Amino acid sequence: MPGYNNTVRVKLLIIFILSGFYFTCSGPALAESGEIQGNASAIELSKIHDTVAPNPLPSPPPASEKLLAGRPGEGTEPSPKKWGVFGQFTSVSQYHPLLTAPYSGKNSLSPDSTVSTTNDLTLFAGLRLFEGGELWINPEIDQGFGLSNTVGMAGFPSGEAYKVGENAPYLRLPRLFYRQVINLEGEEQTLEPSANQLGRTQSVNNIILTLGKFSVTDVFDTNTYAHDPRADFFNWSIVESGGFDYAADAWGFTKGVSIEWTQSKSTLRGGFFALSQIPNTTVLDQTFTQHEWLGEFEQRVQFSEHPGKVKLLGFINQGNMGSYRDALQLQQQTSSSTPDTALVRRFSSRPGMAINAEQEVSSVLGIFGRASMNNGSKEADDFTEINKSIVVGLSLKGDHWGRHDDTFGLAAAVNSLSSDAQAYFAAGGMGILIGDGHLKYGPEKILESYYAYSVPSFDHLMLTLNFQYVVNPAYNQDRGPVSLFGVRVHKEF
Repeated sequence: MPGYNNTVRVKLLIIFILSGFYFTCSGPALAESGEIQGNASAIELSKIHDTVAPNPLPSPPPASEKLLAGRPGEGTEPSPKKWGVFGQFTSVSQYHPLLTAPYSGKNSLSPDSTVSTTNDLTLFAGLRLFEGGELWINPEIDQGFGLSNTVGMAGFPSGEAYKVGENAPYLRLPRLFYRQVINLEGEEQTLEPSANQLGRTQSVNNIILTLGKFSVTDVFDTNTYAHDPRADFFNWSIVESGGFDYAADAWGFTKGVSIEWTQSKSTLRGGFFALSQIPNTTVLDQTFTQHEWLGEFEQRVQFSEHPGKVKLLGFINQGNMGSYRDALQLQQQTSSSTPDTALVRRFSSRPGMAINAEQEVSSVLGIFGRASMNNGSKEADDFTEINKSIVVGLSLKGDHWGRHDDTFGLAAAVNSLSSDAQAYFAAGGMGILIGDGHLKYGPEKILESYYAYSVPSFDHLMLTLNFQYVVNPAYNQDRGPVSLFGVRVHKEF
């Protein structure tokens, strides 16, 4: 079949060209508008901070809305759509009043009343290349900074704030990946088209392979009620497991591969991803010498006919990272004013784990919880300075007051540091997000609530009010507490 063979060759050529272009381009070549900032080292790093898990994909639109999908084939049954284009816009503004602060450091939350705004506009374009195979590209325009240039709290209050920011809008490419679904035996299920997903029918039992540039948290550590800072909670340590130091560049994305095997009520996931070349920078290790291995087991359950999930995740980061004790020892030997992990980095490993659970209680109420921890003897690689974290929360739909599409959320998080990390920051050390120049240690305690209001007469337009109350920001009993007020505008199209 010459025509069929030519079609296959063209599709293979498309994958080859895009993959080759992507994997040979460094991260900054596609999005290098912000200067770099982080721990002090041989070169001056400016304007880089840590990031929350990159924004998960918007919720699927209603089945009746086939956004810009390809034309169905002839016949009584429409053929699967060959392509799809979606988009989203999100703007988040946050404010905090004056807070108690007898002293401040380079990475402190500003003691002055402060307002910040971030904006992002994303395009999701996909093409079906093979049966079960989809190629997606997500160009995005970003603008703005988080509060205090995205420092001052380990559980930072806005998931829309990245390590890198700019006053002027700038273009970047967070995702370019290929996904292949291999159907196994079992009943068929229909998936409606949405951002980064073409409509398709697939078996309940399947294997999914994802390759390219995307976020680790697109696949791992997901949660129905707390995972999307564009739709639900804001705080980093609530929308993700705080102790999960996942591989990422300054914007929260990386290159690698994941595989998922689903059988009945269980799913097993594995992944291999590139770490940043230097912790907390825009440049990924293109050779994968510095990398992350991770695995996750998910068990789906039913309680009184209401679905739930429990996930157990383990990871190990292997790369150049500094030990807190080594940095303190070097400080003493050289009589330096402050310790610096950048001066003692060497190739080593840093493992960790997380438990993530969710349960629907009724058709309108869901509860969730997370617990995570990592090896606290070394600096964080790519996320934030949290060595242990525990989170509980709930999500309530507005049916009881006649607002089905509205959502109220409430959650509490407690983050903590290891004893080695406490000593390092007490001596004046700086991290990715924290560093007050001194430390009177206390666990960082966060209470967050939000109300997401679906605007009548405007499809997929949500206005959200958010409030957070934080005790011991950046683990410092000498600073705060602080109240944070937020407004979010989110539109999908």
